[in-house]
Amino acid sequence: MSWFFRYPELVCCMAGWLAASILKIPTYYFIHKKINLVQAFGTGGMPSSHAALMTATTLGIGLFDGFDSPVFALAIAVSMVVLYDAAGVRRQAGIHAERLNLVFKELFEGKPIDYEELKEMLGHTPLEVIGGFLTGIVTALLIWISWPK
Repeated sequence: MSWFFRYPELVCCMAGWLAASILKIPTYYFIHKKINLVQAFGTGGMPSSHAALMTATTLGIGLFDGFDSPVFALAIAVSMVVLYDAAGVRRQAGIHAERLNLVFKELFEGKPIDYEELKEMLGHTPLEVIGGFLTGIVTALLIWISWPK
């Protein structure tokens, strides 16, 4: 496991994901007034763990390898796709699943029809993505500040 700590960019990546996953528990409680530990590792929720993971990784690459690195440019491109997807495509898929589930319930109400509900928490609201983005920035900066030079 000591090899892991030779790659601060990877530490930023994993720490960004872990920080966002852990933060989902108190934010869920704050909004819904109940504890949901499953929310920490599920899709959706505040902050976006996808956004935090990619932002922390990208900033970690910039801080540790240089902002003029070709790898940093690639990380920016991948981050843009992931953040757009988190708030755009995946969010719309979740809305479609929500509406399809409603249609099934209305069509088959009162009749014993077995159907599997579609997962509705696929994407994030823009606010959740911004929360993940900020979580990633703070995480990467804290690691960079505390990393032995």
